[in-house]
Amino acid sequence: MPKSAESAALVQPTADPSRWKALVFIALAQLMVVLDATIVNIALPSAQQDLGISDGNRQWVITAYALAFGGLLLFGGRIADLWGRKNTFITGLLGFAAASALGGAATGEAMMLGARALQGAFGALLAPAALSLLAVMFTDGKERAKAFGIYGAIAGGGGAVGLILGGFLTEYLNWRWTFFVNIPFAIVAAVGAFLVIREPVGARNRSSLDIPGVVLSTLGLVSLVYGFTRAESDGWTDPVTLGLFVASAVLLFAFVWTESQVRSPLLPLRVITNRNRGGVYLSLGLAVISMFGLFLFLTYYLQVVKGYSPVKTGFAFLPMIAGMITGSTQIGARLMTRVAPRYLMAPGFLLASLGMLLLTQIEVGSSYPALILPAQLLLGLGMGTAFMPAMSLATIGVDPADAGVASAMVNTSQQVGGAIGTALLNTIAASATTEFLVSHAAEASHGKEAAMAVQAQAMVHGYSSAIWWAVGILVTSAVIAFTFITTGRPQPGPAVAGSDGTGADAETPVPVIAH
Repeated sequence: MPKSAESAALVQPTADPSRWKALVFIALAQLMVVLDATIVNIALPSAQQDLGISDGNRQWVITAYALAFGGLLLFGGRIADLWGRKNTFITGLLGFAAASALGGAATGEAMMLGARALQGAFGALLAPAALSLLAVMFTDGKERAKAFGIYGAIAGGGGAVGLILGGFLTEYLNWRWTFFVNIPFAIVAAVGAFLVIREPVGARNRSSLDIPGVVLSTLGLVSLVYGFTRAESDGWTDPVTLGLFVASAVLLFAFVWTESQVRSPLLPLRVITNRNRGGVYLSLGLAVISMFGLFLFLTYYLQVVKGYSPVKTGFAFLPMIAGMITGSTQIGARLMTRVAPRYLMAPGFLLASLGMLLLTQIEVGSSYPALILPAQLLLGLGMGTAFMPAMSLATIGVDPADAGVASAMVNTSQQVGGAIGTALLNTIAASATTEFLVSHAAEASHGKEAAMAVQAQAMVHGYSSAIWWAVGILVTSAVIAFTFITTGRPQPGPAVAGSDGTGADAETPVPVIAH
């Protein structure tokens, strides 16, 4: 063998023969976490009635999970880097299963809320460990594209699948099964991970844990997520809401300053100050704002206005799922190694905004096949195409020791974006609905049928008004992706860590698999 060929061989990673089997269990775990974000929404009315949860406290079934998950994600990512991604992944799975069993067996409000908070905490361990495992196990450009295509399709479409599964379980079994269904998912994924996942040597970050960073980031993110949750229920000018936003800004500023001073930061600033990764986190977070708001509006529109059952509502989301899977695996994965990421992400977000634009025309009597179905297809295709390179770019070129934290930032941007989207767009919709009712009060006074008709029109007007904002947010995501993300076309060879964040630095050695 020529000397140059020998040198090249030395820096090639030893491909893990079990990496594709590992992907099955990683994808299964990701599906479980994403499903849980929406499956409980369908079951909430039944659970509320059985457990005697008040209307004022029912939001905490959702909020307890969101606060724990969003607040602890960075900590979970750092634990994965420190303790090992496989160990963290399996611990997260088993803990999530135990918390789900507790939620399914809940006998009262306190037990339910505690179980949801535990689910969020273990989800914060599981999610960044899953994504960072992909980042360090799939180093070849083409294989990485396929793996992240599958992962991106699940991350994008899993929420809608949760609506279908939640509808079936609630309607034909019992709301408790929306929790119990997680247990077989988690056990299968944990056993499979134990048997087939092997981490690359030298991929851990054994630096001491940054306790001030953990406290500041957790409190800052919890304040931010809770602030938006309160804004939805108590208004944006509520003193407690404003106080939470101020506290969040102060805590997160202190967190950034602390990270710039300590020797072993929880979130190395090099992870987020890289222009390409920063562009991914920002554009992805904004896009998720639109997505979460749309799930909420379409669910209410189909069930309340159109009278769909929970199961029928879930099936009505299938075109979006099909679009996401197609966009992620057939467009994003195939083109990722041929074109620069911004030429997939920006057009993807714009295509999704076109789907949103169609939905601004929604009316009480709108046809599902003529309006909602094509809008969902466009939205799914666009988001699937954009999500896939975004997931990969967020971790490509990252030092293996930082892979967990970089992965946690992807989940953090999505979780915070989801909380903001639900609160922001729901508040806009509620305000527009109130204004419509006030301006059409005379029409509503002409009997019960007239009042019901005006109420339905007001709700749909509120949804349409909020969806216009979602269109603007998606266009902004496209602009950010196109201007911030400047990395070129990924190389087809090993995606090793490069100084430019593209993974194209062939001089940098890559980790090998421990056998």
